[in-house]
Amino acid sequence: MAEGHLLLDNLQSMWWIAAAAFLAPVLAILTRRVVPDVVWLLTLGVIIGPNVFGIAGQTEAVEFLSELGVGFLFLLAGFELNTSHMRSRQGKHAALTWIICAVLGVGAGLLLVDGDVRAAIVIALASTSTALGVLLPILKDSGLIAKPLGAATMVHGAWGELLPIVAMSLLLSTRGTWEAAAVLIVFAVAAVLAVVIPARLFRRVPLLAKAFSYASNTTMQTTLRLTVLLLITLMLLTAALDLDVALGAFTAGILGNAVFRASAPKHADEIAHKLEIVGFSLLVPVFFVTSGMNIDILAVLREWPLLIGFVAMIAIVRGAPIVIRELLVKTDSGIRSTSEKVSLGLFAATGLPIIVAVTHIGVSAEIITATNASVMVTAGAVTVLLFPMIAQRLTRRAASMPADPHPDDAR
Repeated sequence: MAEGHLLLDNLQSMWWIAAAAFLAPVLAILTRRVVPDVVWLLTLGVIIGPNVFGIAGQTEAVEFLSELGVGFLFLLAGFELNTSHMRSRQGKHAALTWIICAVLGVGAGLLLVDGDVRAAIVIALASTSTALGVLLPILKDSGLIAKPLGAATMVHGAWGELLPIVAMSLLLSTRGTWEAAAVLIVFAVAAVLAVVIPARLFRRVPLLAKAFSYASNTTMQTTLRLTVLLLITLMLLTAALDLDVALGAFTAGILGNAVFRASAPKHADEIAHKLEIVGFSLLVPVFFVTSGMNIDILAVLREWPLLIGFVAMIAIVRGAPIVIRELLVKTDSGIRSTSEKVSLGLFAATGLPIIVAVTHIGVSAEIITATNASVMVTAGAVTVLLFPMIAQRLTRRAASMPADPHPDDAR
């Protein structure tokens, strides 16, 4: 009998979450995507969640699906990365820029929390991340993904996701810093082995590789199942090592993409497309809706000065250093106009998934309050709503203007 009630509770909550997931793109289309799908998912999550109507709850099953949604979101972000671009001169500049942003974020955080180092780190990581998974559909839909601005956003987004995740694992762990670093090294070695061993097996047994590839577009979906196995393996590994599962998922995307690109580029694009279908149809929307369900909107409204202040802090700490370095340093981004450089800063300052993850850790470890976490997540949603919209308008204005007579190469 109890099992029947549990199933009913799970299905009832999932029905409302699925309804919100269906309604969000409808509302996004009706608003001509001025309000992105992800913002509607969060908003509808707030409405159906316990702090407003309370018609959906975070049951154990829903929470697990939400964790898988996090996994797919970061897996897809990792799949979109080009590791050679991250290692390029432009990539090195982007990594250095993030470090500058993080130092500024910690400094600002220390001022805000009266010297509480762990709370300052939470604030810094939340204010310096880039929501690459959220930006991907925006860049694709606007046609920017193949342009220098889109490529530069991807590079800054790569470091803006990878480095905060690593920093979370190192600096917010219950272990000591050196012990946490050792655990990260163990994870990195195990992650590489998890990819290399199957790859070597397929190279040594070409017949197996051929059969596996042939079955990839049948009902067996072999390559997709292998990718999902890699995702779950690395998420399990991070959970076992007491690391954030986002690190495992992101690593699975980066390594999986690198192997497929090297061995079968056609399959890499195919798998990425299939993963988008699986992820964005159910699991990723569940993550964003449940994130909205955790937001106490009344508490956020009472703290509206803090909300505005945190949005401004994200723009200053994350966006401004990128714009300044683009204006003063030759970063090899290929971006010429000032408007597009400002757009790059706005795109890179768009944050949400990492904010959700780091505030969750902060609340669980009693570093920050649940109210502050709600404010920070809401601020992330505001950046998703405003920053890409402003950036796209600046980009359109730059495209309509004559070419810059003093390109960066002339300096």
